[in-house]
Amino acid sequence: MKPEDRELVAQLCAARSGQKVDPAKDYLLETRLGPVARREGFDSIGDLMAGLRARREDRLIWAIVEAMAAGDTSFFRDRAAFDYFRDVLAPELAHRRKDQPIRIWSAACGTGQEIHSLAMLVDDMAGQWPEARFELFGSDLSERALEKAQTGLYTQFEVQRGLPIRSLVRHFEKVDEMWAISPQIRQAIRWRRLNLIGDMSRVRGFDLVFCRNVIGSMIEPAQRQVVENLAAALNPGGKVLFGSGEDPVAGAEPLVPVDDAPGLYALRSADRAAA
Repeated sequence: MKPEDRELVAQLCAARSGQKVDPAKDYLLETRLGPVARREGFDSIGDLMAGLRARREDRLIWAIVEAMAAGDTSFFRDRAAFDYFRDVLAPELAHRRKDQPIRIWSAACGTGQEIHSLAMLVDDMAGQWPEARFELFGSDLSERALEKAQTGLYTQFEVQRGLPIRSLVRHFEKVDEMWAISPQIRQAIRWRRLNLIGDMSRVRGFDLVFCRNVIGSMIEPAQRQVVENLAAALNPGGKVLFGSGEDPVAGAEPLVPVDDAPGLYALRSADRAAA
């Protein structure tokens, strides 16, 4: 790729989704954009970029931005977070919400492994709180990732990454060369395409948000926007779980860390009162 093409991709990603893309990483850009070029009918990435400059089609821009946003994911990634959900957060929510629905959102869910992992845990715990009603939501910037997530179909390689054998046996069945998650788990989740730095004024009422390994790959203004959007989406008493080592709070953002719970943040007292 030409240097000016790499710079253009970085600029588009920053403007459209807040992604921080290093133009010097030509191998990464070519790996991500090669399939886009083929899918869109171009002979090369160079032709793809020439077509982009000539047409400036919104659809083509988003195809490039979404391809660059693709991240690594796996079932029960960073297992400690899921153990904490099972042992601490889920019981707390079941007790506090009582007969109200418990709304959990996996922001930037990618191809669905995170929200499906949460759904499996919720299903496994169903007998502990018979009256608790969990509502699960998954969102992502990428339409292609969401399409895969909604099918609930995963390769042998994908289910081998982090999925305990007991969960595979309980919640999946073999379909040809793929593994299909059970209809009960798949149908428990609602899906939506969302840009976390876009207009999220209608995204409200969540008790727990998983937004892990996302903001670290964003430019600073986008990080702040995401934190503000997620905070605004919380119910009073709601919390956001960020990835291990991610520190989203710098200055006057509306979230504060929860003691002894790495990555977990809650609304500041003033924001809780206003809510």
